[in-house]
Amino acid sequence: MKLFNTMSQQKEEFVPIEPGKVRMYACGPTVYNFIHVGNARPIILFDVLRRYFEYRGYEVTFAQNFTDIDDKIINRAKEEGIPAAEVAEKYIAAYKADAEGLGVRPPTIAPRATEHIPEIIEMIRTLIDKGYAYASGGDVYFRTLKFRSYGALSHQPLEELQAGARVDVNDGKENPMDFALWKAAKEGEPAWPSPWGEGRPGWHIECSAMSGRYLGKTLDIHCGGADLMFPHHENEIAQSEAASGQKFVNYWLHNGFISIDNRKMSKSLNNFFTVREAAEVCGYGAIRMFMLMSHYRSPLNYSCEVLFQAKAALERLDTARKNLEFFTVNGRDGELDVAECRFVSELEQYRAAFIAAMDDDFNTADAVAAIFDMIREINARINPAADPQKALASDCLARFSELCCVLGIPFCDTGCLDEKVEALIEARQSARKAKDFAEADRIRDELKEMGIILEDTPQGVKWRRG
Repeated sequence: MKLFNTMSQQKEEFVPIEPGKVRMYACGPTVYNFIHVGNARPIILFDVLRRYFEYRGYEVTFAQNFTDIDDKIINRAKEEGIPAAEVAEKYIAAYKADAEGLGVRPPTIAPRATEHIPEIIEMIRTLIDKGYAYASGGDVYFRTLKFRSYGALSHQPLEELQAGARVDVNDGKENPMDFALWKAAKEGEPAWPSPWGEGRPGWHIECSAMSGRYLGKTLDIHCGGADLMFPHHENEIAQSEAASGQKFVNYWLHNGFISIDNRKMSKSLNNFFTVREAAEVCGYGAIRMFMLMSHYRSPLNYSCEVLFQAKAALERLDTARKNLEFFTVNGRDGELDVAECRFVSELEQYRAAFIAAMDDDFNTADAVAAIFDMIREINARINPAADPQKALASDCLARFSELCCVLGIPFCDTGCLDEKVEALIEARQSARKAKDFAEADRIRDELKEMGIILEDTPQGVKWRRG
């Protein structure tokens, strides 16, 4: 398996620190609002990466944090007239609901910044003792210039970063490039005791402290959106390696931006759609499918049109699944003949293409294409006219479902038919047997008005929601 490492700017063979195990960290949400479609991209894509590692037999420990104390959370608390902790709880619950809707599995560990203040303080103390940080008026700052490889991840020389650094009005800093590890308490804001006075952690330090606590000093993979590369991930590297003296991350993965009208989607630009808003239009499944149909490093332009295209693609796969499920129950009995066995074995080429795509820098776009190629072959063989066997449909369904499961493709939830609909379908079948075709047609039309589409096949009646 090869992954594109942002640090080296090239694809590298993945070699885990510990054989058979993967330690992954992803930057989670700052919980002050509902997540938007741009936020959803890393959440979905790195869920798939985790699933794929597990599919290939790795034991994955996946940590994704919640930033539950931050200026944005404090400002939202003032707007809503509730404590900052209550704001965080509200939007953590909202995030979990949206993540579940998107088919994202909970991380192995979901640490919160406010629950790791002791670890954060201890790390800051270590940085001060090593001369990489200094206290100033209740704040603590990291000496960026002391960490000579600063800028390596974003490929910006330290000298250029220093020249471009804005002049900060904060007289407590030794250098404008220095960043906060600890912020002195302000009146009315949440604060915790520390050796430097009451205060709260800076944004960057929490990820270093929590990843170190749960995954160790060196991680296999750290992932997130490209917007976090600088300064957040750059600062994580500096403070983590300065504190531990060891390499922080072996493989850095960053997904591309999602834009609207070729402008990056973000809350600061107020040009975003929340995941919930998009789901009301096309459903959560279409959002996930939208993300899967392009390479994770490629930029994406969001529109309702492309979301509907993703929904249509998802529905095609869902129809194929239902077709196979139907014939596993209603197909012919009997064992596979030589030609059918050969057909099943030939489907292995699509699994091989799927794995090759995913092994080549996690290319979900080509992996999805392999699934569609597989289902095209299956549909040509498994249909009412072919009168397929149950065993053949079952084998094809297993191979198809295996690959869809790796990507977490969220098939449409048609639900169960209620008693009234089931009774109408049964009544129509009885009318057809009695050759009362006028009544059968009337019931078909009634069901159609209810959104239930029937298809009569030699193997029995099939239904779908229209």
